[in-house]
Amino acid sequence: MPWDPVYLDRWFAFVKQLSERYGKSPAFRMIAAAGPTSVSEEMTLPSDSPPAVKKWLSDGYTPAKYLGAWEKAFHVYADSFPNQCVSLAAPGLPILERGKSGRPARLRAKQDIVERAVKVFGRRLAIQSNDLHAGHAQVEAFDGTDFINSYSGRIITGFEMRGGSQGAGPSQVMGAAGNPPLALRKSVDKGMAANSSGRHINFLEIYVGDVLAPDMQPVLQYAASLFGKSKP
Repeated sequence: MPWDPVYLDRWFAFVKQLSERYGKSPAFRMIAAAGPTSVSEEMTLPSDSPPAVKKWLSDGYTPAKYLGAWEKAFHVYADSFPNQCVSLAAPGLPILERGKSGRPARLRAKQDIVERAVKVFGRRLAIQSNDLHAGHAQVEAFDGTDFINSYSGRIITGFEMRGGSQGAGPSQVMGAAGNPPLALRKSVDKGMAANSSGRHINFLEIYVGDVLAPDMQPVLQYAASLFGKSKP
C-alpha cells in the first residue's frame, strides 16, 4: 500500500542514496517527488474505476493515510535535496472523503495539497501536469492545464507533454494529425498561454524523440524564445 511503512522506508532509503550520489551536482536542478504513487511520479493510484475504488476502500484506504504518506515524502525530499527544486505532478486526491464528490470537491482537494507542499518546500516547490496536448485524447486529465497555470507567477509551474508527436496517431492527439512539428507547436502554444494575471509557466518537458528530431528544431527554438518574452 502507498502508506505502508516498510515500502516507504525502503523508498526513502533509496532517495537518500540518490541524494548522496548526485545531490551536489550543479546540473541537477529539479527532482520529482514520488513514492506513495502508481506507475509514475504522478499523484495517482493504480485505478479509479468504481470496482477499484471499492477495493481500495475495503483495503483500508483513507485520504488521511494517503496524504500522510505524501507528507512524509515531502519532508524526505525537502531534507534530501536542499539544493534542488522539487516538483509535484498531478496534485490531487484520487479518492475523496466519503460523501464528497464532484469537480468543486476535487478542486478543493487539489488546492489543499498544493498548500501542504508549499509549507514544506516554500519557493522550491514546482507543480506540473503531465498531460499537455492540443488535440483530443480518449481520457483527459481533470482540470490539469488550467489548474497548474492558475498558479503561474506565484510558484514554479510547468507542463510535460502527454507524449511524443512522432507518428500519425500521436501527432493527432498532440494537435495536428500527420504533422508532428505543427502538433508540437500547437501544444507548446497551449501550454504557454498566459493566465488571468498575464503570467505563464516556467518550464516545459518535451519527449526525447521530439527533442532529437531534425524537423522539430525550429519548434524547439520557438518554444525557447517564448520564455524570454515576459517576466520569469
